[in-house]
Amino acid sequence: MSVAFAKDESAETAAETHLPDRPISPHPNRVTGAGLKALELQLQQAREAYEAASAIEDVNERRRQVANPLRDTRYFAARVHTAEVVAAPTSTDSVSFGSTVTFSRNDGRVQTYRIVGEDEADPKTGSISFVSPVARLLSGKSVGDVVGTGDQELEILVIV
Repeated sequence: MSVAFAKDESAETAAETHLPDRPISPHPNRVTGAGLKALELQLQQAREAYEAASAIEDVNERRRQVANPLRDTRYFAARVHTAEVVAAPTSTDSVSFGSTVTFSRNDGRVQTYRIVGEDEADPKTGSISFVSPVARLLSGKSVGDVVGTGDQELEILVIV
């Protein structure tokens, strides 16, 4: 095997394992207290995964295995660093960050979501990001208010 071939292979492997940074939202990084703890845990897990992958002896396999944890470490470190913890709402008079709101749609569905930060949002488990279209429509509104755009209307039933 020629030296030139070995160098090309190494350069190719290195290029394959360099992952671009995860995109970071342009919105303020508002989080709940639990959201900050979750980000810190994810940062710790990414660092541990990086440490474990760094111990791999084969250089090419190590490069492949450290790529994701390294990218995740950069992302979660930035998110923890820029996190703005928002205290739980003290009033249920209107919808705000941290509120849990139940609303009905004009098609008869009733849904309940907690409004949280982008990294902690998971609609499947009942939380949506404060920058989501629904959260933006509901923010600042009170029980009984009807909001919507186009053919979609939401009536606020309960704010907790």
